[in-house]
Amino acid sequence: MENKVPFCTCTDTACPNHPTNHQDGCTRCIEKNLANGEIPSCFFKLVNPSYHGPGYYYKDFAEVVKGEK
Repeated sequence: MENKVPFCTCTDTACPNHPTNHQDGCTRCIEKNLANGEIPSCFFKLVNPSYHGPGYYYKDFAEVVKGEK
């Protein structure tokens, strides 16, 4: 399926919430992240394109923004 969200930087296309796997754009990804207390990987990649975890929680994002990860 074609990615209907051209700005999506997520490389995990195996994820069922990835925009290439359904017609709901970013909605499923955001819902999943909010339910788990996480931030979508696209936010991390905006600040640090090489970030690949280990976590995607608010604390992890703050550390990436501060340059600690």
